[in-house]
Amino acid sequence: MAPSIDVARRRVRLNPRDPDFVNNPYPAYAAIREAAPAFFWEDYGLWCFARFADVSALLRDRRFGRKIVERPRGAKPHLAPFDALERHSMLELEPPEHTRLRNLVNRAFVSCRIEKLAPQIAGLAHERIDAFSSRGSADLVAEFANPIPVAVIGGLLGVPNEMGPQLVDWSHRMVAIYQFGANRVVEERAAEAARAFADYVRGFARARRRGLGDDLVSQLLIAESDGGKLSEDELVATVILLLNAGHEATVQAIGNGVKVMLEQGVDPRDAFVSETATLATVEELLRLDPPLHLFARYALEEVEFAGVRLRRNEKIGLLLGAANRDPKRFPNPDVFDPTRNPNAHLSFGAGIHFCVGAPLARLELTVTLPILFARLPGLRLAGAPRYRDAFHFHGLEALTVEWA
Repeated sequence: MAPSIDVARRRVRLNPRDPDFVNNPYPAYAAIREAAPAFFWEDYGLWCFARFADVSALLRDRRFGRKIVERPRGAKPHLAPFDALERHSMLELEPPEHTRLRNLVNRAFVSCRIEKLAPQIAGLAHERIDAFSSRGSADLVAEFANPIPVAVIGGLLGVPNEMGPQLVDWSHRMVAIYQFGANRVVEERAAEAARAFADYVRGFARARRRGLGDDLVSQLLIAESDGGKLSEDELVATVILLLNAGHEATVQAIGNGVKVMLEQGVDPRDAFVSETATLATVEELLRLDPPLHLFARYALEEVEFAGVRLRRNEKIGLLLGAANRDPKRFPNPDVFDPTRNPNAHLSFGAGIHFCVGAPLARLELTVTLPILFARLPGLRLAGAPRYRDAFHFHGLEALTVEWA
């Protein structure tokens, strides 16, 4: 389905749940970016921006933020458990609250801790491949991309492995609330999951206080006891954010990356010939088909940007997926080219809300993808990849493959 674009009024009609758009949004992005790069998306009811230069600038512009200045009246009582988590989530805060929480998380999320996870990630990749390699075919989303990130982030936080499936269920139910057209049933399921998730983390953290370890939850508790001013509500919201973001996006990045390589005929012998080549390959895969396509911000004051007059508190949408394929920033943007240098894509955002888990996501991709292609020679698509009906997240529902 092609978007309906009113160039003069800069208005666009495009159903974000249309199957053609869900499975390949890039032709629509290209048409919009060419005709009306700053446009009012009528289906969403907000102004959106599709050019790399605009999106990059807006991510860094301090006149915009994630925290709405004034909460609208008429909050939904049935969403109270979900809203309670959002209220203390680092992703939804601005300085100085955001700065304080971000610094505490950074203390626990140091790069040397992340780098030590490489052997564990490699072991998980081999373990998953061992489970299906003899069959000759598999759904890589269900059997490879899904289980690895949740095991990694759960282990990093100190959560027992057996909780993995439950964490994924809670996470899926919570993030479903962000999809276009979420109804009362979706909202109630999200609220129920938020309540259960928060109760679990609260109990887990209280037990952890009696026996601190080397995990992230323990490090956050230590920071709290050192005068870091991390309340229990903030700790719960932070742990849930790290669990949700730490696996949802990485699952999608692994699946999307494998799909790009198979569809564009990327030779893994070239892509993973060295550490430098592997890093460049991962960055290009993240640019070409990122897990997050729309990032929302609010105008913190009345402001004009790209000829659009925005009211205080007005919500805007930044199209990361469209910006990453802007030909003015990336020549031949639809083609895999790991030689792009610099490859300053926006898949992890930018500015103060740049993804705190980016080093972990990059590590998981640089470790798992070479192992996958080395263990399964002749890997190829065995059916049409299917994306989840979950815009603005962009990830595969299934990726059926076979090998020699």
